[in-house]
Parts: sequence; structure tokens; C-alpha cells
Amino acid sequence: MKRHARRRVEPHLRSQGAAGKYVAHGPVHAAEAAGKVVILDVFTVDCINCRNVVPTLRSLYAGDHAKGLEIIGIHAPETPAEKQRAYVTENLREQGIVWPVAVDNSFSPWNAYGVDAWPTQLFFDRHGRLRKVIVGGSQDDQVRSTVEALLSER
Repeated sequence: MKRHARRRVEPHLRSQGAAGKYVAHGPVHAAEAAGKVVILDVFTVDCINCRNVVPTLRSLYAGDHAKGLEIIGIHAPETPAEKQRAYVTENLREQGIVWPVAVDNSFSPWNAYGVDAWPTQLFFDRHGRLRKVIVGGSQDDQVRSTVEALLSER
């Protein structure tokens, strides 16, 4: 699996300021993610491709959270409505998103990791190193196999 040089998850978990205000099930701090496989899911609630990824992420979270998987949603809004906390919170509830989600109206992680499209999943190994980036929808098999491979590593 490709290793991405010098890209780590910890800086974006150390403070809420780096990733916005959590609107659901958060925040997750660096100490809580230590030793876990982490997916940063950069999305927006109205994006159809983002919505299509949710069932796979929901299944992985339900099946693999106890095995060391953490998913952290980073909501990077595309429209003015998506900047509103109540709008985002309602959409998260409707989509059944049960993992921590931060609203990132300033696009901090988006810019830090060079994200340029919704959805983007950034996969970090148990040591906090960025190992894979998947952009776009309809890549469920790749998402699942990446999680499986990273969870199998020690």
C-alpha cells in the first residue's frame, strides 16, 4: 500500500479549531485515535456521490469500530445552506451517520490534504500515517479492501 510522505492525522485531531465544530458524536482527539485505523471522510451532505458512500461507511463502522476503525466526517460545505449547523445535523440524522462529524466551513483539512472533490476518503494507518486517498463515489470495494488491509497490519 502506498505511503504518503509526512502526512499524518494527528494535527487535525489536536484541536477543534483545525477541523471546525463537531455537530455529531465528537470530538475525537489524537489520543483517542492513537493505534486505530482512521478514515477522514471529506464530504458535503447534499452531494449524491457522498450520500452513496454512506451505506458502506455505516457498515464498516458497525462491523469494524470495535476492531480499531475510527471514522471522522469532515463536512466541507458546497452551498450556503450546508454551512448551517441545524441543516447539517438534520441531514446527518436522516442519513444515519453515527460517527463523529465536524463542520469545516474554513476548509482546513481540505486544504491541508489537497482535497479537491467530494467525497474524498483519507485512510490513516494505526501509526497515524496517511496511506491511501480515494476520491469519488462507487468505489465501495476499494474502500472495504483498504480498511481490511490496514486493520490487518500491526
